[in-house]
Amino acid sequence: MRIGIIGAGMIGSTLAKLWADAGHEILISTRHPDELQSLVEELGPPASAGTPEEAAKFGETVLLTVPLKAVPALANDLEPLLRGKVVLDTGNAYEQRDGDIAREASRNPGGSAAWAAALYPQSKWVKAFNSVYYKTLASEAHRPTDPVGIPLASDSQEALDVASRLVRDAGFEPVVVGDLGRGKEFEPGTPVYNTGMRASALRRAFAKRAPASSRSEPPRAAP
Repeated sequence: MRIGIIGAGMIGSTLAKLWADAGHEILISTRHPDELQSLVEELGPPASAGTPEEAAKFGETVLLTVPLKAVPALANDLEPLLRGKVVLDTGNAYEQRDGDIAREASRNPGGSAAWAAALYPQSKWVKAFNSVYYKTLASEAHRPTDPVGIPLASDSQEALDVASRLVRDAGFEPVVVGDLGRGKEFEPGTPVYNTGMRASALRRAFAKRAPASSRSEPPRAAP
């Protein structure tokens, strides 16, 4: 798969390596792609660097991993390029970093992912990889037993299927929580956030919080 990564911080760089190792083509991006050459050399031939616009055009699937305060400004350029694409959103609202944007996103009934998705209404949005520390991603990938769980939430079954595949390719176990609004259940301040929980423990934790109407028919994940 061609994966465009918008943002080259700790999460973006770590997932770029895990996905490149799994054989995916990677274009990782910032506003200053010339600063990414050492990372691209480390990732090897499946990887290249570019601008956010180039990553959005390149990716069949796109990982958006930037501070929440940057999301509205990026939407001006990227929204048309991401229409119809699956977007994995790693964002979290941190008031000390994101200021008024964090407060606005936190007031959204569906949490920060639903707030961000509304800026890209024609994309297939999935909240993913926001709840696990990057060092845990780097050290715990491909555990032979009881893998670390990655919670996922989306209103699109296609997005859940694609995200589930990429979670497994990175070396973890997808835990499909439900629709995009349930993404607020694994944001900062929730019991499962930044715990590095195994998938089995995560499923138990989310099952206790699931709305009664969703307990009998959990969302389907990709095989």
